[in-house]
Amino acid sequence: MKPNCAIFIKLLLVQSLAIGCLSQSFDFFYFVQQWPGSYCDTKQSCCYPTTGKPKTDFGIHGLWPNYNNGSYPSNCDPNSPFHQSEISDLISKMRISWPTLACPSSSGSAFWSHEWEKHGTCSESIFDQHGYFEAALNLKGNVDLLQILESAGIQPDGSSYSLSSISDAIKEATGYAPGIECNVDASGNSQLYQIYLCVDTSGSHLIKCPVLPRGGCASNIEFPSF
Repeated sequence: MKPNCAIFIKLLLVQSLAIGCLSQSFDFFYFVQQWPGSYCDTKQSCCYPTTGKPKTDFGIHGLWPNYNNGSYPSNCDPNSPFHQSEISDLISKMRISWPTLACPSSSGSAFWSHEWEKHGTCSESIFDQHGYFEAALNLKGNVDLLQILESAGIQPDGSSYSLSSISDAIKEATGYAPGIECNVDASGNSQLYQIYLCVDTSGSHLIKCPVLPRGGCASNIEFPSF
């Protein structure tokens, strides 16, 4: 084989390996929604987005590729930065369903950029940017966590509820046990913070979670108002 041919073949192999790394496989998604009342009811507090106070509802945190062993890929493609222009038709829905509460107050673009670059780039074998954000919005539309909990008598009014009652209500409505994450309020009380549901690699169907996150919850937790 001529030297030039050997070099060319090696370059092709390197390129193939690079593409494989950028489009690496994963086993499932975590679809994570957070309760704004618990995000804000901490010592750090929160800042409403520049568009105003979000509605009283669970907001999307992210759609995160994961492995069955509990680990996850991240920042998979540094050559695929977030471009808001690619999701311009989704922005109005994003502001409602995927609001930022981080300080200082902002439009949400930095939050969405972080989610795409850390997590979304690891699903590029399935989604482009528009498809990634649209999939999360569709999941949000199909799983109304606040309605599920309120229908079970679990209200965001500062009352305490058993962790099992919250989990059971969501399992009854969706068919699958959720992961539940808690944080603590300014007084150190455990409160409902985030709910994890597992989604197949198409990003469209709920599945039984291969592994659930450690939630750090007490047996009884508060559901704060917002």
